[in-house]
Amino acid sequence: MSADQTPIVEARNISKYFGGVIALKDVSMELRHGEVMCLLGDNGAGKSTLIKILSGVHPPDEGEYLVEGRTVHFTSPRDALEHGIATVYQDLAMIPLMSITRNFFLGSELTQGWSFLKRFDIRRANCIVHEELRKMGIDIRDPAQPVGTLSGGERQSVAIARAVYFGAKVLILDEPTSALGVKQAGVVLRYIAQARMRGIAVILITHNPHHAYPIGDRFTILKRGRTLGTFTKAELSRSDMIQMMSGGEELEDLERELREFREQASSRSAETPSQEEPGGFGEESG
Repeated sequence: MSADQTPIVEARNISKYFGGVIALKDVSMELRHGEVMCLLGDNGAGKSTLIKILSGVHPPDEGEYLVEGRTVHFTSPRDALEHGIATVYQDLAMIPLMSITRNFFLGSELTQGWSFLKRFDIRRANCIVHEELRKMGIDIRDPAQPVGTLSGGERQSVAIARAVYFGAKVLILDEPTSALGVKQAGVVLRYIAQARMRGIAVILITHNPHHAYPIGDRFTILKRGRTLGTFTKAELSRSDMIQMMSGGEELEDLERELREFREQASSRSAETPSQEEPGGFGEESG
């Protein structure tokens, strides 16, 4: 396999246990440069556990994790960041009352001056933020405005641009469109496309196939801690994806059970005789 074809991230038969609970079992997936891999599954499918392994939060109990063809053993998220793997969680780790620039450089501030006279180089930082957001197609009026004034989609985009600026080669996006409307979700998907055009590899975690299908190059579907496979658009239609994610067989079984309940209720109602009206008081006997 050539260097261009070597996956930038690869999980081989990854398993993770929490006591007697099997969170993941023999899960495999790979991601290449400039590709959007959508990781899909219903709640409890194992998506969160897998991304925590990829981002260095949890070590796998079984299996092998490779970055650019080399086996790695991350002990913290910082290890993953040093290998160019950045994760953007739903809460975005932003402070709404602080400016866009302050949030962009939070924990990695640019400074000027020496020793105890060091201070945040706000002018240089504002210029960098404006330029980096412009590269992502984001035109902001003033990088000094509070990040809380931005829409949900714009905040996601700032988080993406921040990760790219600080050297991310792999972006792991945890449900970035889950709390957004249709318009704002479209904004985020366009910025994901911008990151892909710049050669960034993206793992998009979502349970929404309508957001995943337009942007994804390949799709890995998890169900109850196991993978159902990895597919391209040529191999998997949108309707088939929805069927696999929603558990088509379970829904059919449920529909059949509910139909039987209705039929039984109707049968019992038809078999129950109507009660006769009681006779009136004062009737004569004999």
